[in-house]
Amino acid sequence: MKALRDFLDSVHPLFAKGGKYEKFYPFYEANDTIFFTPDTVTKTGSHVRDGLDLKRMMITVVVALIPCIIVAMYNTGYQANAALAEGMSPDNWRGWLIDVLGIGYNPGNIFACIIHGALYYLPVLLVTFIVGGHIEVLFAIVRKHEINEGFLVTGMLLPLTLPPTIPLWQVALGISFGVIVGKEIFGGTGMNILNPALTARAFLFFAYPAQISGDKVWTAVTEATAVDGWSGATALGRIAIADASQPDAWYQALGTMNLTWVDAFVGNMPGSMGETSALACLIGAGILIYTGIGSWRTMAGCVAGVFVISIVLNSFGSETNALMNVPFHWHMVLGSAAFALVFMATDPVSGPYTDNGRLVYGFLIGVLAIIIRVVNPAYPEGWMLAILFMNVFSPLIDFVSISANVKRRLARSAA
Repeated sequence: MKALRDFLDSVHPLFAKGGKYEKFYPFYEANDTIFFTPDTVTKTGSHVRDGLDLKRMMITVVVALIPCIIVAMYNTGYQANAALAEGMSPDNWRGWLIDVLGIGYNPGNIFACIIHGALYYLPVLLVTFIVGGHIEVLFAIVRKHEINEGFLVTGMLLPLTLPPTIPLWQVALGISFGVIVGKEIFGGTGMNILNPALTARAFLFFAYPAQISGDKVWTAVTEATAVDGWSGATALGRIAIADASQPDAWYQALGTMNLTWVDAFVGNMPGSMGETSALACLIGAGILIYTGIGSWRTMAGCVAGVFVISIVLNSFGSETNALMNVPFHWHMVLGSAAFALVFMATDPVSGPYTDNGRLVYGFLIGVLAIIIRVVNPAYPEGWMLAILFMNVFSPLIDFVSISANVKRRLARSAA
Protein backbone atom coordinates (compact mmCIF):
# COMPACT_ATOMS: atom_id res chain seq x y z
CA MET A 1 0.00 0.00 0.00
CA LYS A 2 2.94 2.35 0.66
CA ALA A 3 4.12 1.93 -2.93
CA LEU A 4 0.64 2.82 -4.18
CA ARG A 5 0.52 5.83 -1.87
CA ASP A 6 3.90 7.04 -3.11
CA PHE A 7 2.81 6.62 -6.73
CA LEU A 8 -0.42 8.58 -6.22
CA ASP A 9 1.50 11.34 -4.44
CA SER A 10 4.04 11.52 -7.25
CA VAL A 11 1.41 12.06 -9.96
CA HIS A 12 -0.79 14.35 -7.86
CA PRO A 13 0.80 17.60 -9.14
CA LEU A 14 -0.17 16.63 -12.69
CA PHE A 15 -3.85 16.56 -11.72
CA ALA A 16 -3.86 19.38 -9.16
CA LYS A 17 -4.91 22.92 -10.07
CA GLY A 18 -2.52 24.27 -12.68
CA GLY A 19 -1.28 20.80 -13.58
CA LYS A 20 -1.11 19.36 -17.07
CA TYR A 21 -4.12 17.13 -16.51
CA GLU A 22 -6.09 19.44 -14.20
CA LYS A 23 -9.41 18.74 -15.90
CA PHE A 24 -9.01 15.04 -15.16
CA TYR A 25 -8.65 15.60 -11.40
CA PRO A 26 -12.02 13.93 -10.64
CA PHE A 27 -10.65 10.70 -12.13
CA TYR A 28 -7.50 10.91 -9.98
CA GLU A 29 -9.45 11.76 -6.83
CA ALA A 30 -11.83 8.82 -7.31
CA ASN A 31 -8.96 6.33 -7.44
CA ASP A 32 -7.13 7.98 -4.53
CA THR A 33 -10.08 7.95 -2.15
CA ILE A 34 -11.02 4.37 -2.99
CA PHE A 35 -7.84 3.16 -1.29
CA PHE A 36 -7.10 6.01 1.18
CA THR A 37 -8.97 8.56 3.26
CA PRO A 38 -9.19 12.08 1.78
CA ASP A 39 -6.30 14.41 2.64
CA THR A 40 -8.71 17.27 3.34
CA VAL A 41 -10.32 16.93 6.77
CA THR A 42 -12.13 19.20 9.20
CA LYS A 43 -10.00 21.00 11.81
CA THR A 44 -12.52 22.48 14.23
CA GLY A 45 -14.92 20.95 16.73
CA SER A 46 -18.09 22.21 15.07
CA HIS A 47 -18.39 19.25 12.74
CA VAL A 48 -19.95 15.86 13.40
CA ARG A 49 -17.44 13.15 12.55
CA ASP A 50 -18.61 9.77 11.35
CA GLY A 51 -16.68 6.83 9.94
CA LEU A 52 -19.47 6.26 7.38
CA ASP A 53 -19.10 8.24 4.18
CA LEU A 54 -20.72 7.76 0.78
CA LYS A 55 -18.07 5.32 -0.45
CA ARG A 56 -18.38 3.09 2.60
CA MET A 57 -22.16 3.24 2.46
CA MET A 58 -22.17 2.10 -1.15
CA ILE A 59 -19.60 -0.63 -0.47
CA THR A 60 -21.80 -1.94 2.36
CA VAL A 61 -24.73 -2.20 -0.06
CA VAL A 62 -22.50 -4.11 -2.49
CA VAL A 63 -21.55 -6.50 0.33
CA ALA A 64 -25.26 -7.02 1.03
CA LEU A 65 -25.72 -7.87 -2.66
CA ILE A 66 -23.10 -10.65 -2.64
CA PRO A 67 -25.60 -13.45 -1.75
CA CYS A 68 -27.81 -12.34 -4.66
CA ILE A 69 -24.82 -12.26 -7.02
CA ILE A 70 -23.79 -15.80 -6.04
CA VAL A 71 -27.32 -17.10 -6.52
CA ALA A 72 -27.57 -15.17 -9.82
CA MET A 73 -24.60 -17.04 -11.25
CA TYR A 74 -25.60 -20.41 -9.80
CA ASN A 75 -29.28 -20.30 -10.79
CA THR A 76 -28.56 -18.93 -14.27
CA GLY A 77 -26.12 -21.77 -14.85
CA TYR A 78 -28.46 -24.32 -13.29
CA GLN A 79 -31.39 -23.33 -15.50
CA ALA A 80 -29.14 -23.43 -18.57
CA ASN A 81 -27.65 -26.82 -17.69
CA ALA A 82 -31.12 -28.21 -16.95
CA ALA A 83 -32.28 -27.01 -20.38
CA LEU A 84 -29.25 -28.58 -22.05
CA ALA A 85 -30.02 -31.85 -20.28
CA GLU A 86 -33.44 -31.82 -22.00
CA GLY A 87 -32.08 -31.41 -25.50
CA MET A 88 -31.22 -27.75 -26.08
CA SER A 89 -27.92 -26.70 -27.67
CA PRO A 90 -25.42 -24.48 -25.82
CA ASP A 91 -24.57 -20.95 -26.82
CA ASN A 92 -21.69 -21.11 -29.30
CA TRP A 93 -18.83 -19.25 -27.61
CA ARG A 94 -19.88 -20.13 -24.09
CA GLY A 95 -20.32 -23.77 -25.03
CA TRP A 96 -16.89 -23.77 -26.69
CA LEU A 97 -15.29 -22.25 -23.58
CA ILE A 98 -16.97 -24.71 -21.23
CA ASP A 99 -15.83 -27.58 -23.42
CA VAL A 100 -12.27 -26.24 -23.40
CA LEU A 101 -12.29 -25.93 -19.62
CA GLY A 102 -13.82 -29.39 -19.31
CA ILE A 103 -16.48 -28.20 -16.85
CA GLY A 104 -19.47 -29.91 -18.41
CA TYR A 105 -23.19 -29.14 -18.17
CA ASN A 106 -24.25 -31.17 -15.16
CA PRO A 107 -27.07 -29.30 -13.31
CA GLY A 108 -26.15 -31.24 -10.19
CA ASN A 109 -22.62 -29.82 -10.14
CA ILE A 110 -22.65 -26.52 -8.23
CA PHE A 111 -19.27 -25.46 -9.60
CA ALA A 112 -20.34 -26.15 -13.21
CA CYS A 113 -23.53 -24.14 -12.68
CA ILE A 114 -21.72 -21.15 -11.18
CA ILE A 115 -19.14 -21.04 -13.98
CA HIS A 116 -21.80 -21.37 -16.69
CA GLY A 117 -23.93 -18.68 -15.05
CA ALA A 118 -20.93 -16.38 -14.64
CA LEU A 119 -20.42 -16.48 -18.41
CA TYR A 120 -23.80 -14.74 -18.72
CA TYR A 121 -23.73 -12.50 -15.65
CA LEU A 122 -20.19 -11.09 -15.88
CA PRO A 123 -20.45 -9.71 -19.45
CA VAL A 124 -23.62 -7.84 -18.48
CA LEU A 125 -21.89 -6.51 -15.35
CA LEU A 126 -18.80 -5.40 -17.30
CA VAL A 127 -20.81 -3.59 -19.97
CA THR A 128 -22.83 -1.84 -17.27
CA PHE A 129 -19.75 -0.56 -15.47
CA ILE A 130 -17.73 0.31 -18.57
CA VAL A 131 -20.51 2.32 -20.21
CA GLY A 132 -22.09 3.76 -17.08
CA GLY A 133 -18.72 4.48 -15.46
CA HIS A 134 -17.49 6.46 -18.44
CA ILE A 135 -20.69 8.51 -18.43
CA GLU A 136 -20.17 9.28 -14.72
CA VAL A 137 -16.55 10.35 -15.37
CA LEU A 138 -17.62 12.50 -18.32
CA PHE A 139 -20.23 14.38 -16.30
CA ALA A 140 -17.80 14.83 -13.40
CA ILE A 141 -15.14 16.32 -15.69
CA VAL A 142 -17.60 18.64 -17.45
CA ARG A 143 -19.11 19.81 -14.16
CA LYS A 144 -15.67 19.94 -12.47
CA HIS A 145 -16.66 17.98 -9.38
CA GLU A 146 -15.58 14.73 -7.79
CA ILE A 147 -16.80 11.43 -9.23
CA ASN A 148 -19.73 10.32 -7.13
CA GLU A 149 -19.92 6.79 -5.78
CA GLY A 150 -23.63 6.36 -6.30
CA PHE A 151 -23.06 4.52 -9.57
CA LEU A 152 -21.28 1.72 -7.72
CA VAL A 153 -24.62 0.43 -6.45
CA THR A 154 -26.55 1.30 -9.62
CA GLY A 155 -24.04 -0.67 -11.65
CA MET A 156 -24.41 -3.69 -9.37
CA LEU A 157 -28.20 -3.56 -9.24
CA LEU A 158 -29.09 -3.32 -12.93
CA PRO A 159 -27.51 -6.63 -14.10
CA LEU A 160 -29.33 -8.47 -11.32
CA THR A 161 -32.69 -7.23 -12.64
CA LEU A 162 -32.11 -8.44 -16.20
CA PRO A 163 -32.69 -11.80 -17.91
CA PRO A 164 -29.53 -13.73 -18.84
CA THR A 165 -30.11 -13.61 -22.61
CA ILE A 166 -30.44 -9.83 -22.94
CA PRO A 167 -28.22 -8.46 -25.75
CA LEU A 168 -25.25 -6.53 -24.42
CA TRP A 169 -25.91 -3.52 -26.66
CA GLN A 170 -29.29 -3.17 -24.97
CA VAL A 171 -27.56 -3.24 -21.58
CA ALA A 172 -25.36 -0.36 -22.75
CA LEU A 173 -28.38 1.64 -23.91
CA GLY A 174 -30.29 0.91 -20.71
CA ILE A 175 -27.55 2.00 -18.31
CA SER A 176 -26.91 5.12 -20.43
CA PHE A 177 -30.57 6.07 -20.17
CA GLY A 178 -30.71 5.28 -16.45
CA VAL A 179 -27.62 7.36 -15.57
CA ILE A 180 -28.33 10.33 -17.82
CA VAL A 181 -32.13 10.62 -17.66
CA GLY A 182 -32.62 9.02 -14.25
CA LYS A 183 -29.86 10.91 -12.42
CA GLU A 184 -27.54 13.32 -14.22
CA ILE A 185 -30.21 15.62 -15.65
CA PHE A 186 -31.38 16.20 -12.06
CA GLY A 187 -27.88 17.17 -10.92
CA GLY A 188 -26.20 13.83 -10.18
CA THR A 189 -25.97 11.63 -7.10
CA GLY A 190 -28.20 12.83 -4.29
CA MET A 191 -30.35 15.01 -6.56
CA ASN A 192 -32.26 12.37 -8.53
CA ILE A 193 -35.95 11.81 -7.87
CA LEU A 194 -36.03 8.40 -9.58
CA ASN A 195 -34.07 5.24 -8.87
CA PRO A 196 -31.49 5.13 -11.72
CA ALA A 197 -31.31 1.33 -11.88
CA LEU A 198 -35.09 1.02 -12.12
CA THR A 199 -35.19 3.84 -14.67
CA ALA A 200 -32.78 1.84 -16.83
CA ARG A 201 -34.85 -1.32 -16.33
CA ALA A 202 -38.07 0.49 -17.23
CA PHE A 203 -36.49 1.89 -20.40
CA LEU A 204 -35.41 -1.57 -21.51
CA PHE A 205 -38.80 -3.09 -20.72
CA PHE A 206 -40.78 -0.60 -22.77
CA ALA A 207 -38.22 -0.16 -25.56
CA TYR A 208 -37.34 -3.85 -26.07
CA PRO A 209 -40.11 -5.96 -24.49
CA ALA A 210 -39.29 -9.03 -26.60
CA GLN A 211 -35.81 -9.30 -25.06
CA ILE A 212 -36.85 -8.67 -21.47
CA SER A 213 -40.15 -10.53 -21.17
CA GLY A 214 -41.94 -13.54 -22.63
CA ASP A 215 -41.40 -17.22 -21.93
CA LYS A 216 -37.98 -17.84 -23.51
CA VAL A 217 -35.61 -15.14 -22.29
CA TRP A 218 -35.24 -16.37 -18.72
CA THR A 219 -33.18 -19.44 -19.52
CA ALA A 220 -29.59 -18.84 -20.60
CA VAL A 221 -29.57 -20.98 -23.73
CA THR A 222 -29.94 -19.17 -27.03
CA GLU A 223 -30.05 -21.96 -29.62
CA ALA A 224 -33.73 -22.76 -30.25
CA THR A 225 -33.29 -26.51 -30.69
CA ALA A 226 -35.16 -27.59 -27.61
CA VAL A 227 -37.25 -30.67 -27.21
CA ASP A 228 -40.96 -30.07 -27.68
CA GLY A 229 -42.63 -28.41 -24.75
CA TRP A 230 -39.58 -26.78 -23.20
CA SER A 231 -40.25 -23.28 -21.91
CA GLY A 232 -38.32 -20.97 -19.65
CA ALA A 233 -41.41 -19.09 -18.51
CA THR A 234 -41.37 -17.56 -15.05
CA ALA A 235 -43.74 -18.74 -12.35
CA LEU A 236 -45.80 -15.55 -12.57
CA GLY A 237 -45.99 -15.90 -16.35
CA ARG A 238 -47.42 -19.40 -16.04
CA ILE A 239 -49.99 -18.36 -13.42
CA ALA A 240 -51.08 -15.41 -15.58
CA ILE A 241 -52.14 -17.72 -18.43
CA ALA A 242 -53.59 -20.48 -16.23
CA ASP A 243 -57.26 -21.45 -16.54
CA ALA A 244 -58.65 -19.75 -13.45
CA SER A 245 -61.95 -21.68 -13.68
CA GLN A 246 -60.12 -24.74 -12.36
CA PRO A 247 -59.74 -25.13 -8.57
CA ASP A 248 -56.36 -23.84 -7.35
CA ALA A 249 -55.34 -23.03 -10.92
CA TRP A 250 -52.42 -20.93 -9.72
CA TYR A 251 -51.04 -23.84 -7.71
CA GLN A 252 -51.50 -26.25 -10.61
CA ALA A 253 -49.56 -23.83 -12.84
CA LEU A 254 -46.66 -23.96 -10.39
CA GLY A 255 -47.00 -27.74 -10.32
CA THR A 256 -46.18 -27.88 -14.03
CA MET A 257 -42.78 -26.46 -13.06
CA ASN A 258 -42.44 -28.81 -10.08
CA LEU A 259 -41.96 -25.64 -8.06
CA THR A 260 -42.39 -25.80 -4.28
CA TRP A 261 -42.48 -22.83 -1.93
CA VAL A 262 -39.05 -23.78 -0.62
CA ASP A 263 -37.66 -23.84 -4.17
CA ALA A 264 -39.11 -20.39 -4.78
CA PHE A 265 -37.74 -19.10 -1.46
CA VAL A 266 -34.25 -20.39 -2.23
CA GLY A 267 -34.45 -19.13 -5.83
CA ASN A 268 -34.38 -22.31 -7.86
CA MET A 269 -36.59 -21.09 -10.72
CA PRO A 270 -36.39 -19.05 -13.95
CA GLY A 271 -36.35 -15.28 -13.55
CA SER A 272 -34.18 -12.19 -13.62
CA MET A 273 -30.63 -13.21 -12.75
CA GLY A 274 -30.46 -11.82 -9.22
CA GLU A 275 -34.09 -11.53 -8.21
CA THR A 276 -35.19 -15.14 -7.79
CA SER A 277 -33.87 -15.88 -4.28
CA ALA A 278 -35.85 -14.46 -1.36
CA LEU A 279 -33.33 -16.14 0.96
CA ALA A 280 -30.40 -14.21 -0.53
CA CYS A 281 -32.41 -10.99 -0.31
CA LEU A 282 -33.26 -11.75 3.33
CA ILE A 283 -29.55 -12.07 4.14
CA GLY A 284 -28.92 -8.76 2.40
CA ALA A 285 -31.77 -7.16 4.34
CA GLY A 286 -30.17 -8.27 7.60
CA ILE A 287 -26.87 -6.62 6.62
CA LEU A 288 -28.54 -3.38 5.57
CA ILE A 289 -30.69 -3.15 8.69
CA TYR A 290 -27.82 -4.06 11.05
CA THR A 291 -25.57 -1.37 9.55
CA GLY A 292 -28.40 1.19 9.54
CA ILE A 293 -28.10 1.78 5.79
CA GLY A 294 -31.38 0.20 4.70
CA SER A 295 -34.63 1.40 6.27
CA TRP A 296 -36.45 -1.41 8.07
CA ARG A 297 -39.54 0.82 8.06
CA THR A 298 -39.66 0.85 4.26
CA MET A 299 -39.19 -2.93 4.13
CA ALA A 300 -41.82 -3.52 6.81
CA GLY A 301 -44.23 -1.18 5.04
CA CYS A 302 -43.81 -3.11 1.79
CA VAL A 303 -44.47 -6.44 3.50
CA ALA A 304 -47.53 -5.01 5.26
CA GLY A 305 -48.86 -3.63 1.97
CA VAL A 306 -48.45 -6.99 0.24
CA PHE A 307 -50.15 -8.75 3.14
CA VAL A 308 -53.17 -6.44 3.25
CA ILE A 309 -53.82 -6.34 -0.50
CA SER A 310 -53.30 -10.11 -0.80
CA ILE A 311 -55.99 -10.72 1.84
CA VAL A 312 -58.36 -8.34 0.05
CA LEU A 313 -57.81 -9.89 -3.39
CA ASN A 314 -58.06 -13.45 -2.03
CA SER A 315 -61.37 -12.58 -0.38
CA PHE A 316 -62.85 -11.60 -3.76
CA GLY A 317 -61.30 -14.45 -5.73
CA SER A 318 -61.73 -14.85 -9.47
CA GLU A 319 -62.67 -17.46 -12.05
CA THR A 320 -60.95 -15.55 -14.87
CA ASN A 321 -57.70 -14.42 -13.24
CA ALA A 322 -55.67 -17.03 -11.34
CA LEU A 323 -53.35 -14.35 -9.89
CA MET A 324 -56.26 -13.09 -7.75
CA ASN A 325 -56.06 -16.29 -5.71
CA VAL A 326 -52.31 -16.33 -5.03
CA PRO A 327 -51.79 -16.07 -1.22
CA PHE A 328 -49.47 -13.65 0.57
CA HIS A 329 -46.68 -16.13 1.32
CA TRP A 330 -46.40 -17.02 -2.36
CA HIS A 331 -46.47 -13.39 -3.52
CA MET A 332 -43.43 -12.72 -1.34
CA VAL A 333 -41.25 -15.37 -3.00
CA LEU A 334 -42.36 -14.97 -6.63
CA GLY A 335 -40.98 -12.46 -9.09
CA SER A 336 -38.90 -9.56 -7.86
CA ALA A 337 -40.79 -8.93 -4.62
CA ALA A 338 -37.99 -9.64 -2.15
CA PHE A 339 -35.26 -7.99 -4.22
CA ALA A 340 -37.34 -4.88 -4.89
CA LEU A 341 -38.39 -4.24 -1.29
CA VAL A 342 -34.88 -4.82 0.10
CA PHE A 343 -32.64 -3.10 -2.46
CA MET A 344 -34.82 -0.86 -4.63
CA ALA A 345 -37.48 0.57 -2.35
CA THR A 346 -34.89 1.44 0.33
CA ASP A 347 -32.91 3.79 -1.95
CA PRO A 348 -32.28 6.72 0.46
CA VAL A 349 -32.21 9.36 -2.31
CA SER A 350 -35.44 8.64 -4.17
CA GLY A 351 -37.43 7.62 -1.06
CA PRO A 352 -38.77 9.65 1.87
CA TYR A 353 -36.56 10.93 4.69
CA THR A 354 -39.09 10.85 7.54
CA ASP A 355 -39.69 7.68 9.58
CA ASN A 356 -43.48 7.79 9.26
CA GLY A 357 -43.12 8.67 5.61
CA ARG A 358 -41.05 5.54 4.98
CA LEU A 359 -43.74 3.34 6.51
CA VAL A 360 -46.44 4.90 4.33
CA TYR A 361 -44.17 4.84 1.28
CA GLY A 362 -43.37 1.17 1.70
CA PHE A 363 -47.00 0.25 2.35
CA LEU A 364 -48.20 1.97 -0.82
CA ILE A 365 -45.44 0.34 -2.86
CA GLY A 366 -46.52 -3.10 -1.63
CA VAL A 367 -50.16 -2.41 -2.42
CA LEU A 368 -49.50 -0.97 -5.88
CA ALA A 369 -47.04 -3.70 -6.82
CA ILE A 370 -49.52 -6.51 -6.18
CA ILE A 371 -52.39 -4.62 -7.82
CA ILE A 372 -50.32 -4.17 -10.99
CA ARG A 373 -49.15 -7.79 -10.82
CA VAL A 374 -52.68 -9.16 -10.42
CA VAL A 375 -54.99 -6.78 -12.27
CA ASN A 376 -52.82 -6.67 -15.39
CA PRO A 377 -52.01 -10.31 -16.24
CA ALA A 378 -50.32 -9.22 -19.47
CA TYR A 379 -47.60 -7.75 -17.24
CA PRO A 380 -47.47 -10.09 -14.22
CA GLU A 381 -44.98 -8.03 -12.25
CA GLY A 382 -45.48 -4.60 -10.74
CA TRP A 383 -42.64 -3.76 -8.38
CA MET A 384 -40.63 -1.72 -10.88
CA LEU A 385 -43.55 0.50 -11.82
CA ALA A 386 -44.82 0.75 -8.24
CA ILE A 387 -41.46 1.97 -6.90
CA LEU A 388 -40.92 4.46 -9.73
CA PHE A 389 -44.45 5.78 -9.24
CA MET A 390 -43.92 6.23 -5.51
CA ASN A 391 -40.51 7.84 -6.12
CA VAL A 392 -42.40 10.74 -7.64
CA PHE A 393 -44.66 11.04 -4.60
CA SER A 394 -42.00 10.64 -1.88
CA PRO A 395 -41.53 14.45 -1.47
CA LEU A 396 -45.28 14.80 -0.98
CA ILE A 397 -45.25 12.02 1.61
CA ASP A 398 -42.45 13.77 3.49
CA PHE A 399 -44.31 17.08 3.30
CA VAL A 400 -47.49 15.60 4.77
CA SER A 401 -45.52 13.77 7.49
CA ILE A 402 -43.56 16.87 8.50
CA SER A 403 -46.67 19.07 8.43
CA ALA A 404 -48.52 16.65 10.70
CA ASN A 405 -45.58 16.59 13.10
CA VAL A 406 -45.40 20.40 13.18
CA LYS A 407 -49.12 20.58 14.00
CA ARG A 408 -48.70 18.11 16.85
CA ARG A 409 -45.78 20.06 18.30
CA LEU A 410 -47.67 23.36 18.02
CA ALA A 411 -50.63 21.82 19.80
CA ARG A 412 -48.36 20.58 22.62
CA SER A 413 -46.64 23.94 23.01
CA ALA A 414 -49.98 25.75 23.07
CA ALA A 415 -51.17 23.47 25.84
